[in-house]
Formats: sequence, C-alpha cells, structure tokens
Amino acid sequence: MCGICGIFFTGETAGRVDATVLARMRDTMRHRGPDGEGLWIARDGRTGLGHRRLAILDLSPLAAQPMSNEDGTIWVTYNGEIYNHAALRTELLEAGHRFRTDHSDTEVVVHAYEQWGTDCVERFDGMFAFGIWDGGRGRLFLARDRLGVKPLYICFRPGVALFGSEIKAILAHPSVTAAVSPAAMYHYLSFLTAPAPLTMFDGIFKVPAGCGLCVERGGEQRMWRYWDAVPRESDSLRELTGLSPAAQEEFCVRQIRELLSQAVQKRMMSDVPFGVLLSGGIDSSTNVALMSRFMDRPVETFTVGYRDHTWANELEPARRVSRAFGTNHHEVLIGEREAQDYVPDLIYHQDEPLADWACIPLAFVSRLARESGTIVVQVGEGSDEQFCGYDHFVRYLRIHRRYWGPFRLLPDFVRRPIATVGLRASDLFGRGRFYADILDRGARDRELFWGGAVVFGESEKARLVRRERFRGSAAPVPASLRAFAPDSFFRPDSFGVIAEYLREFDQAFPSADVLTRMAYLECKLRLPELLLMRVDKITMSTSVEARVPFLDYRLVEFTMGIPMSLKVKRDVPKYLLKKACEGIIPDDVIHRTKMGFGVPMREWLRGDFGRRIESVILNSPMRSEGYLNYDGVADLFRRQRAGRDLSLPIWTLFNLTAWFDHWIAGRRAAA
Repeated sequence: MCGICGIFFTGETAGRVDATVLARMRDTMRHRGPDGEGLWIARDGRTGLGHRRLAILDLSPLAAQPMSNEDGTIWVTYNGEIYNHAALRTELLEAGHRFRTDHSDTEVVVHAYEQWGTDCVERFDGMFAFGIWDGGRGRLFLARDRLGVKPLYICFRPGVALFGSEIKAILAHPSVTAAVSPAAMYHYLSFLTAPAPLTMFDGIFKVPAGCGLCVERGGEQRMWRYWDAVPRESDSLRELTGLSPAAQEEFCVRQIRELLSQAVQKRMMSDVPFGVLLSGGIDSSTNVALMSRFMDRPVETFTVGYRDHTWANELEPARRVSRAFGTNHHEVLIGEREAQDYVPDLIYHQDEPLADWACIPLAFVSRLARESGTIVVQVGEGSDEQFCGYDHFVRYLRIHRRYWGPFRLLPDFVRRPIATVGLRASDLFGRGRFYADILDRGARDRELFWGGAVVFGESEKARLVRRERFRGSAAPVPASLRAFAPDSFFRPDSFGVIAEYLREFDQAFPSADVLTRMAYLECKLRLPELLLMRVDKITMSTSVEARVPFLDYRLVEFTMGIPMSLKVKRDVPKYLLKKACEGIIPDDVIHRTKMGFGVPMREWLRGDFGRRIESVILNSPMRSEGYLNYDGVADLFRRQRAGRDLSLPIWTLFNLTAWFDHWIAGRRAAA
C-alpha cells in the first residue's frame, strides 16, 4: 500500500520533469508511505514517477518503487495488493520472465504488463491503482481496480498529464490552481460525494472504478471500462437453473460461504501484522470468525466507542465476539472534544468533502490499530450493497412493490398535481419530504432509487442553492473522459447522473429485477466514491492498509446474478448472508439489530461543536461566491435548535464549507 504520482509531458510542448516538483507531489502523501520513498525520471526528462512506500509485502529494498523490468523499458508506481501474484509469477516465469525479488507483487505487475499489455488488469485479483510508463510505446497506462477500493486521480494541463493517489499531490504541481467544480458541488449536495469521474476541483478527475486510461506520447487519450458490477453468465449461476427454490437457496448459501472464506483468507497475505476492525455486527464478526480459522494465534481486533453518548456504542457486542473467538481486543473511547479537534485533519485528508461522519471514529480506531503495531486491517464494507442489508433497500422495495407501479400508471395530469401538493404539504427534511420526493420522481418519470445516501433532494436544493451558479464547467472535459462525463453531468439536476449510470445497464439487462438495479447503482456511486473513498483516505492517513473481503470481485460477480426472490425473503435484510453465516458466528450476532457505524452527531451538534460549525458555515468566504442561499441555510440551524434532527444536512454543508475554506480560500478549517 502506497502513495503514487507522476508527470508525463506529451506532444510537442517543451517541458521536462522538475525533480523538486515531483518530490513535492510525492511527499504530500508521506502518510501513505512512511517506510520509503522513490523517484524516477526518464532519460529524456519528459516522464517522472514518484512513490511513497508502506511496506507490507516483501519488505526488502529490492521491492522499492518505482520499479522496472529487466531492461528498464517499463516502469511502474503502484498502490495496492495483487492477491494472486504468486500464481501469476509462476505463469510469467514459465513464459521466460526473470524476477529480482522473492515475492513482490509489484514486480508481477511490471511483467504482467510486459506479457499481456493493458489486458493485464483482467488477470489481477486484488485492489490497486497504478501508473505504468511504457518507454517503447511512449505510453502512460493508468488503471483502478474493479470495485474502486483504491483511488486514482488524473489532471490534464496543456502538454502535460498529472496523476496521483490523492488530489493534494496534483495540487502540488505549479500548473494546477485549486478551483471549484460547480457541477461536482451540485451533485455532492445530493450524494454526499462527487460522482466519478468528477471531483470537487475543476479540471481534476477520478479514474472510475474498473477503468483503464492510456495517454500516448502524441497526446492521444483513451479510457475504457474493463469490468463492471453486472450480472454475468457463470457455471455457478447456471447451476441454479432447474433447481427447486429450496435447493437454489442451499446452493447460494454454500457458494457464498466458500467465496467469502476464500476472500478473507487471501486478504491475510502480509509480511506485517494484520487484524480486523470489529463492530460486533454480522460483517466484521464474520471477518473475525473466518480469519480465526486460518490462524494459530489470536486475531487482533479494534473497536471505537463514545464516552459521552453510550447509546451509539457497539463496545459490548464487539466484546462478546472477541470473547467467542479469543481475539486480542483493543478499544478506544472518544467524545465531542476529540471529534472537534480532529476536524482540521479530516478536511485535509479527505481531499474533497465526504459527508460521512463515520470518518471520525474510523480515524481513531485506525490510529489505535497502528499504535498497537497492526498495519493491515480487514473491514466489512460492501456487504450491505450485495445482500440488501440497509433499511432503505427494504423501504424502497416496499414502495416499488405496493405503490410505484400503480402511481406511474396514472395519467400525467393526475400525477403532477399530486406531487405538487405533496411537496407543499411536506416539512423540510421530514419523513413527509422523503415521500414527497418519491412522488416528484414518479410524476416526472424518473428513477425511484437514487442511492442509499441522498441528503438534499432536487426540491430541497431549490431552496438552498442558486441554480444559475451550477451550469457548465470552466475547465474542458478531457477527450478520454467525455463518454464518462456527458453533458448531463454538468447540468444542475442530479437525475442526469443516475440516468447515465443506468443507461447502459438497462440496455444490456432490460429484465433485471429492481434489487439488482439498486445494487448496481450503489456499486457505481455510493460504494466506490463515498464508502471506499472514506476507508482509503482515513485509514491511510494513519498509515494503515484496509482490505475489503466482501468486495472480492468473484463474490460480487456471483451475488449480482442472484435473483431478488432469493436475496430478500419476508423483507428480512441480508437474508442470504445470514443463512450463510449460520454456524460461523453466534446466532445472537446474526439476528442483532443493525446499528451501522453510529456517531452521536445529533447530540454533538447541540453543544459547542454545533455552535462552531454554524459559525464556520455562516461566516465562510464561500458565502460571497453565490452558490448557496444563506437564508435557507440559516433556517436549517433554526429548525435544528427547535428540536428537528437536521444533523446530516448540516454536516454535509459543513464539510463543503470547511473544504472550501481550506483548499479554495486557503484558510485552515476552523471547527
């Protein structure tokens, strides 16, 4: 696990890589790689790669990066883990490749590209983001792993391409000035994150999950998708055909157990200590249980709790799991003061706002792991998206089953007045507002489900933003990204993002059930760009690597093909996973009510933390930019003080404001 960056001068533009600038880009990510640093610049001076190393696999100096093949024609800077590197190494040795290291997966990446070209990504089983310089072809090749566990950013300036694991590395280049992307900001207010390939910085883009990007010496660009989380034919899923419903369920349970066990075991690949972030819920407890089967020593487990609002704690459930599996358990307690003091670091390490307050406890529990000597942890992200684990999945399924079809069959002149009355009658951000937005989507022939984290609906934003400020983009969209960021992304209407993500899916899978479409949408937006981005940015800020067994791509490929009738029974969340975990973890863990990563933000915002957040938002230099209607913003705080729980909208606006103050206005976050 590492931090990577690079500079590539293209075309006829005069320019040579400045080693000082490249080193500055690299060292903005020192937290991602405290164990070593590397710099390589091509002989002609037009290409440079930088690397910060967090040594996890093959700790010898021979595994340092950037790394080349035998004759130095191919160089790589790589972040991640290739879990099948040993098998690939054997195959490459048989093909005649020579290796200098004993078991570095980085060297496997180099020779895999040398052997198979850009198709090498389809052979990798792992999480990764890398930049490969192919001197013979004059080509820079970038790639991000299938599910987007590892981030990768790209920025094009006249005659030069820049890339990095974090945006701050790109901002360290003198040709780049931090500026707001209005389109990304608008969609952030919907989804709590900027949808790929946009970022909150104008002209800086994310390489989307499962994509590769080539930049040629002449400046030509090409980006393509090599993998997508779609249903697909497989021997396993074909076996379902013809089985009775009971036999189908039994088959799926057996496959999930086997695939998940394999996923946990392969993610134990490490030359440094590893453990599990444990909440006591079904996902992290399953990680602990399966890991313990492959170990002859106690699993290291880590839990965070709150000293001031114990209702949010999962300390006791985690302790019960620890006792059940004999783990070496560690805990850390935090409160409002620690959360408030951490905010400046949060804004810095996020790069762009991620309005998920779970980042705060995640930072403290990751730091606890690092201080205990544990460098690698397994986490439970990805389970809920595959197995219908969120309450909102069940809620949307009920709405779809009972009301959506009949409402959509009403004539337009009936639907629209009903939606209008619903919007006027509903209170801002109440349950009534949720259903009013559903009516509005139905009246306008829009998608019912927009994702599991929509904070400001289109009708709500009408009272909080000035839409004229969110049209278009100051920076041109690179040619390679136009197919991934069409015109609809640059309009002040977040339905354009949803419609684009589902367009190709619906063409390829017109008969897909509603739950599969929901899971697919989560795999395109919320999972890679909010949840996994959160995990990467926060754990790596403490020099800890997080691995995600539930997002093993083979498990995802299997679960995406399971029909809704098997995944959801009697509206029980995670029905299939719970069946698969029987006998692996205690029954009381399986059937315990889901809490999620609880944070007492509602209570914190009623104290000094909330007052300071209000001051930051209402006194920010962003106020003069004209993006928001501050009468509407002030009304949020009035309603919060009157007893309404508007903590998520307020936290979303605070993340945006503190980001602007720090990265755009150049002022350190003040809360």
